[in-house]
Order: sequence, then structure tokens, then C-alpha cells
Amino acid sequence: MANAKSTNALSIEGINKVFGRPGKPTVEALRNIDLTIKEGEFVSIVGASGSGKSTLLRIIDGLLPATSGVVKVSGAPVTKPGSDRAMVFQQDALLPWKSVRDNVAYGLVIGGTPKRDAHATAMRFIEMAGLKGFEHHYPHQLSGGMRQRVNVARALAVNPRILLLDEPFAALDAQTREIMQSELLNIWQKSKTTVLLITHQIDEAVYLSDRVVVFSARPGQVREEIPIPLPRPRDLEVKRHEAFGALVDKIWHLIEHEVRSAVADNRA
Repeated sequence: MANAKSTNALSIEGINKVFGRPGKPTVEALRNIDLTIKEGEFVSIVGASGSGKSTLLRIIDGLLPATSGVVKVSGAPVTKPGSDRAMVFQQDALLPWKSVRDNVAYGLVIGGTPKRDAHATAMRFIEMAGLKGFEHHYPHQLSGGMRQRVNVARALAVNPRILLLDEPFAALDAQTREIMQSELLNIWQKSKTTVLLITHQIDEAVYLSDRVVVFSARPGQVREEIPIPLPRPRDLEVKRHEAFGALVDKIWHLIEHEVRSAVADNRA
């Protein structure tokens, strides 16, 4: 359910990224990426391994400079990490000595929010993430899926304009991953945050997104943007519908050759 506003939360304009390697040829990771994401929209990027998807996410977050081009958040150029963006990585990266509540509040506290206020905000997002009753547990007492929910809650607690998700469920088993996709949708529908997700799972991208952006093999380029017209709210049952399967097949056919080539190269 994309927000009805026409404002662009994120604008990616002519982004190129070339990595230099001492004594070796340069590697062109991204070529002329143009992409806009509206306020409240959920967009996923899919493509073969090595197509620059995670590189783009790090450029958007300000962790990596582009070789050329510009990224704008609400019209302002990105030059470094900022509180208007929050990143969730594949591994949860929670602080093991802190409770769930203190992990979720951590970004607020280091940003100068009084601890009492930070804890109150943390509890709101803990409840949103379905973790009420676990706020005093520690990461080692939680399942992998629960830890990733804490990770998402921590990212949302700082009230980012954009939530960047880099394969957040890749380390989970298949069944837990399905449940986490549903949980993420529930959280997103409540928070109304703009989301950009990187994933290798085409069905995950179709299930979650308003739009799926298909990248070519390296150098990564926008090959096609696929609107996802499936009605919201969505539950996991939608994955068994013919329209869902048709969208998955369409995207798979766009990248199948490159995915097979990437697998063959990795085996060589």
C-alpha cells in the first residue's frame, strides 16, 4: 500500500560505481542507475549474485561513495550516513549484553534521547514487532526470527525516513523466513515507513512489494521495473494464487540466464 503522496522519499540519479584494485583491472559494479521511490512505498531489488544490489544499498546509506551520480533523500543529497536512513543487515548484530528493550532503544540513547523516553519509544516498537513480553530477554534467549524482529524494531525506533533491508532473512530457515515476511508486512503497514529491500528470493520480493526492480548482471543496471498489483493487505495465502505465480515467473525469466551463469562461475 504505497502512500498516496507524490513526494519522492528517495531519488537515485545516474549512479555509477567502479572499484579500483591495485595492480588489477577495475571492477564496474553499477552503471547509470536511475530510480525513485515514493513516500511509504515498499520496493525490492532482485538480480543475480554480484549485480551490485548491496553496493547500491550502501551508497544510499552513505557507507560507500558513488563514483558518479547522486542519491537524494527528500531532495537532499546524501554525503554520509544519517538518521533519515536505517539499515538492517543479514545478521542481527544485536548487543548481546543488552536486553531487547535496551537494544531497540540503543540508537535513540546514543542520539541523545533521555533513557526514559527512549525506553517508552522502544516499547512501542517492541509491541509493534510482536515481541511484547520479551523486552527483558537477551539475544541468546531468542530465536533467529525473533532477533531479526528486534533488529527491525531497533531500526524503526529512530524514525528513519527510509528503511534499507539487505537480505534480512537470508540466515533463517525456510519456514521462519515465510513467517518473518508476514511479520515485516504487518510492521510496515503500521509504521508506513518507506522500504527498499535487497533479496535473492523472487517470491519474497513479489509478496512484500509495491514494485520489484530487476537488475542486470554486473555492471548492475535497471533492466525492468515490475509493478505488483496484488491487493493489500496480503497474507501468505496469496502465494498460492495464479497471479502471484505469474509475477514470479515473469521476473525469473528476466534473470534466469544470468543466475545460472553466476552459479556456473562459482562452481568453476
